[in-house]
Amino acid sequence: MEKPPVLVLAPLPDFLMEPLRAAHVCHDYFHAEDKNALLTEVGAEIRGIVMAGGSVSPVPLLERLPGLEIISVFGVGYDGVPVDWCQGHGIRVTNTPDVLTEDVADTASALVLMTSRRLIAANRFLHAGAWTRGPFPLAHALRGKRAGIVGLGRIGKAIAHRLEAHGMSVAYHGRARQEVAWEYFESLIELAEAADFLIVACPGGAATKHLINAAVLAALGAKGTLINIARGSVVDEAALIAALQSGVIRGAGLDVFENEPQVPEALMQCENAILLPHLSSGTHETRREMARLVVENLAAHFSGEPLLTPVC
Repeated sequence: MEKPPVLVLAPLPDFLMEPLRAAHVCHDYFHAEDKNALLTEVGAEIRGIVMAGGSVSPVPLLERLPGLEIISVFGVGYDGVPVDWCQGHGIRVTNTPDVLTEDVADTASALVLMTSRRLIAANRFLHAGAWTRGPFPLAHALRGKRAGIVGLGRIGKAIAHRLEAHGMSVAYHGRARQEVAWEYFESLIELAEAADFLIVACPGGAATKHLINAAVLAALGAKGTLINIARGSVVDEAALIAALQSGVIRGAGLDVFENEPQVPEALMQCENAILLPHLSSGTHETRREMARLVVENLAAHFSGEPLLTPVC
């Protein structure tokens, strides 16, 4: 049986590329110096695409792949995939949900703790030798504070359970009320006003672009901290920088940014922001499970079996 040809749209780890190469003819679009020439040469042959959660498969590219059958995303987010267009053209889409829930929730709860207790600043304080001249300034406890979660999906629920263990109360905002014990806010502004920590855990894409804007940040206020482990596009980064610089909000903990891996210098200069390089699912265990799902979804499709984790 011939190996189905696939187009690779992102840099992928060896533990994913090795099984991909074993099962498929892999064409590296991401690293190709002449992408147009590559598509001219092999575009008609391509039956699958493999891409990362933060990468994009634009319609003009897909239109040059007349034999495309499936897009397998190495990540839970698929906002870079034109899903409606794929559905209309009979192209299947898969992602890697569930396996990264726990690690992403761990990172969110860590950002809440790091921002409230100023742990990064405390570490720098010690390394600078400042402890010998006096104690580190007092920070803020988590117990009794309210976490407002934007997007109560698998990851949002896992974050909520972790923060309850810290003695926090939980409320949420989403498209609809759910059968959970936590308080539901139909208005995002009202949730922000009520929250001490506003935690973004909703999908990215056009529907949520700049959902967290200047008005939401103003409602969060000087007592509040923004945490984002979702997508950088959900937060108006310019409005966030202004809010951090002017003290409109107390602080921020971010694992994602609008134009990754580029982070605005003004944001990096905000001492009240803790910034991470999009590492929330970055453990050996989780990334290998994600890779397994990518490969097994492709194998299922090309053997006529049901997809493991279909988006459409």
